[in-house]
Amino acid sequence: MFFYLSKKIAVPNNVKLKCISWNKDQGFIACGGEDGLLKVLRLETQTDDSKLRGLAAPSNLSMNQNLEGHSGAVQVVTWNEQYQKLTTSDQNGLIIVWMLYKGSWYEEMINNRNKSVVRSMSWNADGQKICIVYEDGAVIVGSVDGNRIWGKDLKGIQLCHVTWSADSKILLFGMANGEIHIYDNQGNFIMKMKLNCLVNVTGAISIAGIHWYHGTEGYVEPDCPCLAICFDNGRCQIMRHENDQNPILIDTGMYVVGIQWNHIGSVLAVAGSQKVVTQDKDVNIVQFYTPFGEHLGTLKVPGKQMCSLSWEGGGLKIALAVDSFIYFANIRPDYKWGYCSNTVVYAYTRPDRPEYCVVFWDTKNNEKHVKYVKSLISITTCGDFCILATKADENHPQFVLVLCNSIGTPLDPKYIDLVPLFVAMTKTHVIAASKEAFYTWQYRVAKKLTALEINQITRSRKEGRERIYHVDDVPSGSVDGVFDYSKAIQGTRDPICAITASDKTLIVGRESGIIQRYSFPNVALIQKYSLECRACQLSLNCNSSRLAIIDIAGVLTFFDLDTRVTDSTGQQVVGELLKLERKDVWDMKWAKDNPDLFAMMEKTRMYVFRNLDPEEPIQTSGYICNFEDLEIKSVLLDEILKNPEHPSKDYIMNFEIRSLRDSRALIEKVGIEDASQFIEDNPHPRLWRLLAEAALQKLDLYTAQQAFVRCKDYQGIKFVKRLGNLQSEAMKQAEIIAYFGRFEEAERMYLDMDRRDLAIGLRLKLGDWFRVLQLLKTGSGDADDSLLEQAHNAIGDYFADRQKWLNAVQYYVKGRNQERLAECYYMLEDYEGLENLANSLPENHKLLPEIAQMFVRVGMCEQAVSAFLKCNQPKAAVDTCVHLNQWNKAVELAKSHSMKEIGSLLARYASHLLEKNKTLDAIELYRKASYFFDAAKLMYKIADEEAKKRAKPLRVKKLYVLSALLIEQYHEQMKNAQRGKVKGKNSEATSALAGLLEEEVLSTTSRFTDNAWRGAEAYHFFILAQRQLYEGYVDTALKTALHLRDYEDIIPPVEIYSLLALCACASRAFGTCSKAFIKLESLETLSAEQKQQYEDLALEIFTKHTPKDNRKSELNSLLEGGEGKLPTCLATGSPIIEYQFWVCKVCKHYVLAQEISNYNFCPLCHSSVE
Repeated sequence: MFFYLSKKIAVPNNVKLKCISWNKDQGFIACGGEDGLLKVLRLETQTDDSKLRGLAAPSNLSMNQNLEGHSGAVQVVTWNEQYQKLTTSDQNGLIIVWMLYKGSWYEEMINNRNKSVVRSMSWNADGQKICIVYEDGAVIVGSVDGNRIWGKDLKGIQLCHVTWSADSKILLFGMANGEIHIYDNQGNFIMKMKLNCLVNVTGAISIAGIHWYHGTEGYVEPDCPCLAICFDNGRCQIMRHENDQNPILIDTGMYVVGIQWNHIGSVLAVAGSQKVVTQDKDVNIVQFYTPFGEHLGTLKVPGKQMCSLSWEGGGLKIALAVDSFIYFANIRPDYKWGYCSNTVVYAYTRPDRPEYCVVFWDTKNNEKHVKYVKSLISITTCGDFCILATKADENHPQFVLVLCNSIGTPLDPKYIDLVPLFVAMTKTHVIAASKEAFYTWQYRVAKKLTALEINQITRSRKEGRERIYHVDDVPSGSVDGVFDYSKAIQGTRDPICAITASDKTLIVGRESGIIQRYSFPNVALIQKYSLECRACQLSLNCNSSRLAIIDIAGVLTFFDLDTRVTDSTGQQVVGELLKLERKDVWDMKWAKDNPDLFAMMEKTRMYVFRNLDPEEPIQTSGYICNFEDLEIKSVLLDEILKNPEHPSKDYIMNFEIRSLRDSRALIEKVGIEDASQFIEDNPHPRLWRLLAEAALQKLDLYTAQQAFVRCKDYQGIKFVKRLGNLQSEAMKQAEIIAYFGRFEEAERMYLDMDRRDLAIGLRLKLGDWFRVLQLLKTGSGDADDSLLEQAHNAIGDYFADRQKWLNAVQYYVKGRNQERLAECYYMLEDYEGLENLANSLPENHKLLPEIAQMFVRVGMCEQAVSAFLKCNQPKAAVDTCVHLNQWNKAVELAKSHSMKEIGSLLARYASHLLEKNKTLDAIELYRKASYFFDAAKLMYKIADEEAKKRAKPLRVKKLYVLSALLIEQYHEQMKNAQRGKVKGKNSEATSALAGLLEEEVLSTTSRFTDNAWRGAEAYHFFILAQRQLYEGYVDTALKTALHLRDYEDIIPPVEIYSLLALCACASRAFGTCSKAFIKLESLETLSAEQKQQYEDLALEIFTKHTPKDNRKSELNSLLEGGEGKLPTCLATGSPIIEYQFWVCKVCKHYVLAQEISNYNFCPLCHSSVE
């Protein structure tokens, strides 16, 4: 950070100033002094030149108003920025609040206690409340509109300072005896503040200043110290909050009159005076510190007595009240910034985020990439890359060097255990230094690696890509540097203060003024030089022969590293300090292509030096980005950081140095020959290129070729030769215009010459396919078909890259680009178009598998299968069916293509489903794959389980029906299979028989296929009997119930005989009822208690009724078992005696002819009645 005095304003009549305050928002400066002096000034930059911005622009007083109202010396001035009010107080205790009206300041309110004098006034962060403290201990808190909120008398205490906390909940009162008391915002005492900085201090002390930064612009890092307290003896402490037990302690070694934070809380200015041994009088100085107590520099100020200081709102200026003068100093902050490949990288803090916001701003395309980085220490750039040095973690002392490209993508982070206070970067290495040691890392960038190098990178660190050296070591370069962090911990008496590096030299500067020169990249100490200054910034020229040094006072000197000179003792030494010295320098840059050229910033002027001779200065306050090709690019960081989210290209400045300006003027005004002679005397590739371009425009091909040779531009030489072979002048002219990038003009010239082919060629080179297409279409005659196709495809690519698939399709269709067309259809989800495309492709086309995969991804099985089959990949088609659960299709395909593994695949999937208890899914799988027998087995098993659980009978019946239906499908399948095998005259009967025989062999494993409908019948009659009983048809209910005796293996006997007994009892067939009770009592599954209940019930019934059936004859046939059983009607449960009955086609069961008319569906299997 550098600073220098820039302006001085004298107060009329030599009235001594007492206080000064700069309004941060509107820029008004209020200063109070003796004899009631109160002035409000405003500095404004007035310039018409767009290049003169910021500090470089001349500033004039746009306001200079005396405010009349005080009689005594004005001692306190304070601004309320939110409400544009100024509050002032004098030695008589009179307080005046001033307001701005139509460009002038007027009294708004007056207050006078007439008892004591006001020592301090403070507005809170939102400008709503003011706290006023009087010397006699009185405290008043008032609102912005003049109302008193509360008042308090602190007895026996002399007050001299007051400040609010950021959240307005705490008030700090500074006492005349140096104590600081903490109160809440209602005036209740909390505690005394512990003042660690006053340990071992004797004698009377007073508080010089208390300033609490309110975090309005964010903090430099999370939990950053922000409350500064300073005493007149120079002792200072910076705290994180009012109870901080471990504050930052500073001894400024000066007599202090005032302190103030800058606008973002990153720099604390401490103003006062210091005794100088050589002089009798004290010297006025301002010291600058970081919130962590690091000293940033000292500014000396002329005059006898400094009394007050105040920062400008942007932190670029500071106002100092000295005697009867106001001095202004310009501040050149240490911005965290860098420049790599047309990109300006800069960091700033935001109040809404704890991290730094790092912006990568591409100045060429005006594009921004934003990254948020925690605890950023510095930004260093070189070539196309940049290094962000950050703290790894608040609690852990590790640091990270993140290698980024020019859009902020992290390429390689390196964790190191040494504080990277100073970072330098070359095209191959990063060097980071703490105060005691430096670390070198040879970074690699992926895009430039070969396979061999990638293998090497994966090896350990031993290879020497990272090394650490202590500043007091003498490395020889031959031994590999040890990667040992213990070196970094060892102390040194002479710490590092700056570093720089080039491809072959590393320079380390130390606080004593010693400069150490090492060879690089094999680090070996070559030379030590001793200088009289402490370096702050070091810089090597492009051939590493000269070193530029800017010291902490802003003095620029130069050191020749290799010159051998004889010193005063007659000994020969290497290295010579050059005579040139410049003061107030805050930035410098060597030219990349000339070791004698450099540019430097001195105050608000930029000087360019050639061989240590300056050219005339340029007014600017920009930071130099790049100096190459006789052009300097600089960036107005001050302006950018006023609105960092929207950088403007206006803030990038390009300056041409004198030789370039002169050459251009000579060419324009005098002519090529004279200019050629001038450039011969001042050679530079850029000047030769300028001459070559000028010669080309005048068609002086000889001079152009000579100039291209001198600037080693091979393409230029080839171009001139090609021009020489052209006959027509117009053609040459058109080619030259195209060379200079004026393509529209060149194209028009080609078309005027009727050379449409050349115009098309030009557009082809530029990749402007839209124009190529236009030219192809407008031309007469047939356009070149292949070129037309190429143009259509290129335009299709253009739209596809921008995800405008619909537009892309139109062009791909015209360009017959099936591959990209398929991709576009897929992106558009136009599966119909994709299907049509697949159908239009010839068989075995290489695109078909891709299209098939697209269909698979969206679950379109049929289309995927047809695509796979078209390209002769049946296995992929089967896999697709399996993947999409189309098992029947899979089986069908496997059979038609005689693939064997489908059965095992199916079994595997089914077992997987069964393991997960997904039995119904397994049944569905078998059913779809036409494995009806396996499906039926599983379904039968489910039905059995449900029956055991005593689920609803209707549900169980349905499950048995489903199982039986599957068996019927299985029978049908077997018959069909046989029918296909046997051919001949009597094939129908034979195949059916063969089918049944085969089926018989297969089904020996399970007998349930013999009578698949038994379970369904059992539950059908069970439900029917109960329905008939409830509806009052007791006789038919009994007949139906009697059938259930055949199904004891399916329905529990206790259920059957209980129902039978109930039905028999209801129809007064007590004989049957008695038999049912006998059966119930003999059941082994029942407990003794249950049997006893049945016996008791039987006794009760049969004591009243004789156990005989009334209508025996009817029941006889039913009670008879055996072979001669009659078929049963499903609807009524009665035996069918007549010859007219209906047979179900599916389950082959019977219903009486007169009953079937009441049904639409079969009562058992629910198939429709035809």
